[in-house]
Formats: sequence, C-alpha cells, structure tokens
Amino acid sequence: MFNIQEELKKLPGKPGVYIMHDDTDAIIYVGKAVNLKNRVRQYFQTSRNKGIKIEQMVSKIQRFEYIITDSELEALVLECNLIKEHRPKYNTMLKDDKTYPYIKVTIGEEFPRILFSRQMKKDKSKYYGPYTSAGAVKDSIELIRKIYKIRTCNRNLPKDIAKDRACLNYHIHQCEAPCQGYISSEEYKKSIAKAMDFLNGNHKNILKELEEKMLKASNDMEFEKAIEYRELMNSVQQISQKQKITSSDREDKDVIALAISDDDAVVQVFFIRGGRLIGREHFYLTVGPEDKKSGILGSFIKQFYSGTPYIPKQLMIQEEIEDSSVIEEWLSKKKEQKVHIKVPQKGMKEKLVELAAQNAQLVLNQDKERLKREEGRTIGAVKEIANLLDLEHLERMEAFDISNTSGFQSVGSMVVYEKGKPYRNDYRKFKIKSVQGPDDYSSMAEVLTRRFKRGLEEKTVLEQKKLEESLGKFNKFPDLIMMDGGKGQVNIALKVLSELGLSIPVCGMVKDDNHRTRGLLYNDQEIFIDKNSEAFKLITRIQDEAHRYAIEYHRSLRSKNQIHSILDDIKGVGPSRRKALMRAFQSIEKIKEASIDELAEVETMNQRSAKQVFEFFHKK
Repeated sequence: MFNIQEELKKLPGKPGVYIMHDDTDAIIYVGKAVNLKNRVRQYFQTSRNKGIKIEQMVSKIQRFEYIITDSELEALVLECNLIKEHRPKYNTMLKDDKTYPYIKVTIGEEFPRILFSRQMKKDKSKYYGPYTSAGAVKDSIELIRKIYKIRTCNRNLPKDIAKDRACLNYHIHQCEAPCQGYISSEEYKKSIAKAMDFLNGNHKNILKELEEKMLKASNDMEFEKAIEYRELMNSVQQISQKQKITSSDREDKDVIALAISDDDAVVQVFFIRGGRLIGREHFYLTVGPEDKKSGILGSFIKQFYSGTPYIPKQLMIQEEIEDSSVIEEWLSKKKEQKVHIKVPQKGMKEKLVELAAQNAQLVLNQDKERLKREEGRTIGAVKEIANLLDLEHLERMEAFDISNTSGFQSVGSMVVYEKGKPYRNDYRKFKIKSVQGPDDYSSMAEVLTRRFKRGLEEKTVLEQKKLEESLGKFNKFPDLIMMDGGKGQVNIALKVLSELGLSIPVCGMVKDDNHRTRGLLYNDQEIFIDKNSEAFKLITRIQDEAHRYAIEYHRSLRSKNQIHSILDDIKGVGPSRRKALMRAFQSIEKIKEASIDELAEVETMNQRSAKQVFEFFHKK
C-alpha cells in the first residue's frame, strides 16, 4: 500500500521529474523540480492555496514516483518527453500535434533533388521552412523543378547513369536528364544553386531571366514558349507576393502570443524566416481558471519545440515566463546555436507581438462555438455512451469487423477511437490465417485472440524490463470493445477474453434490415439510442469506419492477387515490369490490346519481354 505521507519523507532534495498517478494507475500529471523534496510536498500542504485545478488533481493522486536528474535542464527535457508520451489530464496540453512541411534539398548527392519533407533530419541535406501550408510547399517545389529543370527521380546517380531510358520529364523539357549523362554534375549544381537562391527569397534574378526568355521567344515567333515563360513569371510573382517583409535584420524568429477565455486558450505563432513572414498558425490548449499567461506560454513553448525539428534564433513572446533561462539553454542545445527568448517593449517587434495576440483573440472568438460543437460530437458523445452502458470510465474504444468475398482472402480490421476521435496510429489490419471459407465467427475469434494475446505479451515484457508504455501499440487495452454485429459476435469476443483472463466490456453495434445502425447490444439487452443524439452519430461513425477499413484492406489484397494471377504467370515479367505495365496501360484489358512495339516502349521492357507478353495474351 502506497503511503503518501511516508513517501514524502523519502523525497530527495535534488532536481528531477515527478509523476502523479490516479487510482487506475494512469498518469495524471508530470512536473519538474529544482528540488523534488520541496516541490512535491507543496501539493499536499493544506495551508497552501493551490487553486481549483490543482486541488482537484491532488484529490485524485493515489501514488507518485520520481526520476532524479543531474540538472534542472535534464529535468526539463525529461518533463517534455513524458508529457508528450502520456498527455496527462492535468497538464496544460496542446490539442494539436501537427508536423510542418519543409523543402529539402539533397545537397549531399552528386545530382541533388528538391523534395517535400515532414521531418528535418541531421543529414547532409539543406532544409527550408517550416511552412504552414503543405499545398503551397508542393506548388513551390513543382515551380522550382520546372524553372531549373531539377530531376524528380530517385535513381542512384552517377551509379545508374544510362542504365535506363530517360523519363517523360526529359521529353517535355522539364529535366536535363542527368540519368543519361546529358548534363555534367557541375552544370547541374549551378541550377541547384539558383534554386536555393530562389528558396532564400531572391526572386528578382529569376523574374529578370524569365522575362528575357519570354521576349526572345516572342521575337523568334515561338509563341507557345513565350506563353510558358509568362505563366512561370506569374507563378513566381504570386509566391513572391505571399512573402511580406517584416524586418530588415533577415533573422529567423517566431512571434508567440495567446488569448484566454474560460478553460480555452489559443496561441498564435507567426513564422518569420529570413526577415519574411512566411506563415502563421494557431494552436488550441485546455487551461484551468487559475492558469496565468506566463505559465501557459511556458507550457506551450516546451511542448511545441520538443516536437518541431526547426528552432529559430529568437522567440518573441508576450510576457516573461518561468524558467526562461533554462528553456533558452534547452532550445540552444537542441539547435546547437544560441537561442534567445525576448519580450519586446517597443517598436515594430512589440507591434508584431500585439498583432499575434489580436489574431489569437479573433480565432478564439470565432471558434468558441465550433469548439463546443466539436466537444459535443466527441467527448460529449463518449459520455453519453458511458451513461447508456453504465460505465464509470470510457476513453478508448476499439471496434472490429471482418471482410471477405465468399471466404476469399478474409481479413479483419481494428479501428481505435480515443475521446471520440479516430486514433489512426493504432489502427491494425489482420490477414486471416487459420480459417478457410466464409466463417466470420472463427475469423473474428482469430483476430481478437491475436490482438489481445500480443497485448498481454507486450505488457509482460514492459513489466519485466520496467519500461514506459512505448514498446508497441497492443499493450494499451480498450475501455470498451465494439463488435460489428449482434449476439453471436459479442459472445465470440467474451469467449476470447475469458480464455485470456481479461475483463473488458463488450457491446454489439446492431443494424436494422436496411443495414443501418439501430442500437447497442450489451449484457444480452438491446439498448435503444435516440437517432438524433451525438452518441448515436458517433457509434455510426465508428461502425462505418471499421467496415471501411476492413473493405479497403480486403480490396487491396484482392487486387494484388488478380494482378499476380495474370501478369506474374508470364515468363520474363517480374514485379518491376508488372508495375511498369500497369502504370502505362492502367488495366489488363489495355495490356491485352497493346502491340509488341507499344509494350516495348514501356519503362523496363524490351523487345523480347514485349513479345512474351504479347504471345501470352494471343495464344491460339
């Protein structure tokens, strides 16, 4: 039995992280301390005014644990990691977990490429961003490739030069075909240097160059080329206009401000790169009534910059935050360069912070009603379901479905909803291994057995190695299992759980004669649900999602099997030629209709293999 008062006496006077658990052993709060003994004891002192949120949290603490670190900085890093991993209920939490797009230039390659990337890695590449619009990034990459004729293939050059024919981009004059040796590495890198100059915001040179080419083409009566150059100029001008100058120092900065209303807060971030405002983004947080701006800003900065790979040289914020020097040190270590956190007091910088704050308030005002509706659709709907089934705790729901065509390629799906939203990272597909023919009950028994047996194995490993819950995705069990079907499917689930020694509530999502959701089957009783309620709508969404996920997986397997059964029976046609043929002709019927010469034109094909394909489909 964990005795809180006795354990408080054992706390060390050292820096570290403390972790609070409730009666279900869930982590409800993570914090850092310069002195663990002093900080943790404060929570349990009755004389201290802790605020409503902390009082509520303390009332739920059943035990705590702590991890000692060598410094306050190490404690901050560990705190950030644990909060991101466990998302504790009483920590100020970001509601968004976004990854931002970057433009990646693979300058470590002999013939570099320009790519879209969601991650910024420590490799030999050069990264630009982050940007707030994936669509704008893709448009910019496409434009740069067209202007500077940058290759889009992933061939290993110069190793693969002249091994295969040039692709379509060469023939439509959008690539100089380094894959054929038509351009030297030195000349190609000149184009890459110009492209990088463009990405740095220098658009004047390319606009001048395009204008000269347009006029020359027009004078030479090459009007199609002139129109092409004009369109490229228009595209460059559009991108140039989107990047407004905000400062003359050309430094990278993030401007951060927030607005608060009741238990909601919005943080607005302006991304300034090279002195240009390239975009902005807002983030929603849940806060307590006693939370101050400085504390919320500090929590946001730690969570946001622990997850984003790019850190600017300067953060401009609304007001001073606690542990500012430690956070600066942490950010500087991550960036491997000095990072400053400043509160501007006058001039343009102060106005930028004010503008960010005004935008945050505007977003909060506009979205408050939307947020309430969204919460009703998700958390509110989950509460309704919990009340209908008389469940004390309901957060994670897993739904299962089986799909097959007359028993062919039977598959199972597992979809996961947490707090009323799909948690796609934990979705799983199952190819049925032990069942032959259309036996949905046995197929479902196999899926559930594999899912929960694997979960128990992962839990055992975690306990033996004393690890956090990060080994796999199966060790996290649901609060409710939802079966796509009635009594038969529910009984199968209960039987599997009983055999594995597990006790998890199971309900069936029952459909009517028109295959529409009718209600829930729970404890051998069908529970009526108001069709206009959020609970009913959420159950319908979950059932449809489980069905969709199973059908999509089954369809993909069936499609692969159909392609394999025809093309892979042809001598000389392996996986790469099969894919090339399907890309070129789109269907088996068109491959059948193609001539030998048309088949030979396909990438990876030659006259001999084309003849084999033709003869296979034209046997007498």
